[in-house]
Amino acid sequence: MSFINVLFDNFWFDAIIKIILSFILTGIIGAERQSVNKPAGFKTHSLIGISSALTVLCGQYLATQISGIDASRIPAQLLSGIGFIGAGTILRDGFNVKGLTTAASLLTDACIGLCVGAGFYVAGIIATIIVYIILSYSHAIFGSLDHFTNMELNLVMDNFSETFPKIQEILDKFDISIKKVKNNQKDEEKNRDVQLIFRYNKNVNINSVITEISKLEDVIDLEEG
Repeated sequence: MSFINVLFDNFWFDAIIKIILSFILTGIIGAERQSVNKPAGFKTHSLIGISSALTVLCGQYLATQISGIDASRIPAQLLSGIGFIGAGTILRDGFNVKGLTTAASLLTDACIGLCVGAGFYVAGIIATIIVYIILSYSHAIFGSLDHFTNMELNLVMDNFSETFPKIQEILDKFDISIKKVKNNQKDEEKNRDVQLIFRYNKNVNINSVITEISKLEDVIDLEEG
């Protein structure tokens, strides 16, 4: 029993345990992100978790080697630095912004790694469980509450002044509201590239809407943005 106590009191053994636990906990979150094809997956999350634990351990080690060193100074810089990695996962995709949740999960990873590195194991484990539940099941819960979704259509059309009202009629028939129309060409007789952003009820068969619009004589090309 005394040998076990001595082993757990050993800094190097403690460091190994913390690194492995950080890898496991943050790897679980990364695996969930990778399973839904997000920009930062298992490798990115687990590396951030390990790095965060190492940051705390480095501060603790320096404090034991050099008197007067504040062990919290190095970990304090991590949270500002993690923002650069998180920003890299945020992507603008037409009307939508993607990657915010993954960026937030990377920040959470860093905090979990810091907790484990500091020996606050309970907080790290509980946070991992809660974060995993949020990432895995919140979409199913709140997706059932939100009955509307946004969509972007890119159209090439002839005779805009006559064709666009016909498109509006189709959208009105399906009770779809237009949120934004981008059209930079002034000559109404030439082909126009039009970006149409609208909001529709999830009960609407959007394929039927697209089919009807594509059948219009002056609609040359149509694709979802």
